[in-house]
Amino acid sequence: MASSPAPRGEGSAPEESAAPWYRWYVLGLLILTLLFSVADRLVFSILIEPIKAEFKLSDTQLGLLGGVAFTLTYVFAGFPAARLADRSVRKNIVAGAITFWSLMTALCGLAVGFWTLFLARTGVGVGEGCSGPASQSMIADYFRREELARAMGFLTVGSTMGTVTGLMAGGLLAEAFGWRWAFILMGLPGVLIGGLLYLTVIEPRRGRYAPAGSRIEQTSVRETVSTLLANRVYLGIVMGYAVQIMIGYGMAFWMAPIMIRQFSVSVSDVAIYLGLAFMISGLPGPILGGFITDALTRRDERWRAWYPGLASLACALPLWFSLQAQTLWPFLILFSIAYGIFVSSQAPIMSGIQAAVEPSQRGFAVAFAMFFNNLIGQAAGLGLIGWLSDSFQPEMGVRGLGMAMFTVSLGAGLVALAIFIWTAAQMRRSGYLAKMGRA
Repeated sequence: MASSPAPRGEGSAPEESAAPWYRWYVLGLLILTLLFSVADRLVFSILIEPIKAEFKLSDTQLGLLGGVAFTLTYVFAGFPAARLADRSVRKNIVAGAITFWSLMTALCGLAVGFWTLFLARTGVGVGEGCSGPASQSMIADYFRREELARAMGFLTVGSTMGTVTGLMAGGLLAEAFGWRWAFILMGLPGVLIGGLLYLTVIEPRRGRYAPAGSRIEQTSVRETVSTLLANRVYLGIVMGYAVQIMIGYGMAFWMAPIMIRQFSVSVSDVAIYLGLAFMISGLPGPILGGFITDALTRRDERWRAWYPGLASLACALPLWFSLQAQTLWPFLILFSIAYGIFVSSQAPIMSGIQAAVEPSQRGFAVAFAMFFNNLIGQAAGLGLIGWLSDSFQPEMGVRGLGMAMFTVSLGAGLVALAIFIWTAAQMRRSGYLAKMGRA
């Protein structure tokens, strides 16, 4: 039986009487969690060439290690963890998840071939699949709706810094100690962060800033799924997100081997230069995207869909020119522009998911979105780029991988724009704007 809406009085939950800065402390820990989630996932990209040489792998196999290894286990871990996040203590779920995947990252350094590395990477995916839904649900209960996009923008900084950390720390550690020790040492900090989350974070009151009459108590799986599938705004954001994230995964996973192949630079140089390129644009990009989204949505809520659609396609032009560059510095500058445009789109998407669903469904809604991100954006996207690279290589040589990445990115940008335009149209037709008080 569906639960009735819970009372929405102010109450005196512990987090409501905490110091004003405390919610930023919690957000900071969640940013660090996302940072190591991405770093532990993408450290593999800077280690691709030595791993490929030692295990004699193809780009197709590397694409499988980068994508499918995560997606295969996501259904078994992500959805149960999301259901738990919608009724249980979310900060404990995040703490346990980061501890688990950090240990599995270290185990990647003990791999003896494709399948043992595949299994260890699968373990990393299990942990990461459990943390995202709980983290984003907590943020929606620490920040009001008019602040949510900027909070999600700051959270996205964790993704950018994770990419930078995975590249720079992973590359320098590999140069100094070898690729196996790079995995082992990258896995250790997450255990400390897990302890801090468990010991110092206060669980926020669920649905604290949701619209009046929102459901707070968890509904059955059947009702939750049927409600989400009937929510056209939510589905549009999810499918647009899943397609456009192919661009982000392609940039994060394949740019390091593209640099090594096209410019004949060392792993340590790639770690430093590409890491700086990600940081220079990736730090301001999502924060600006969050503030811009909050400003635009005060005028028209549909910018939560329009903005990411436009950004998904707009990043294609500087990406094309970067991949055509003949020297390193023009490549890095143009790539930074492309990446900055892309990551600015993440805040409206993430805040849009939280705004479109009931508080009792937020964890499951994020898990549903992340499943399609993994299935389409990561597994299919990275695998397709790897397959196209192997196909283009006989004719295009070292530039085949770059052409494969651009082909997939341009197609993803066009499709994502169409989906997000459709989503914006559904906001009025579905009654979403009226519910938000923006009709």
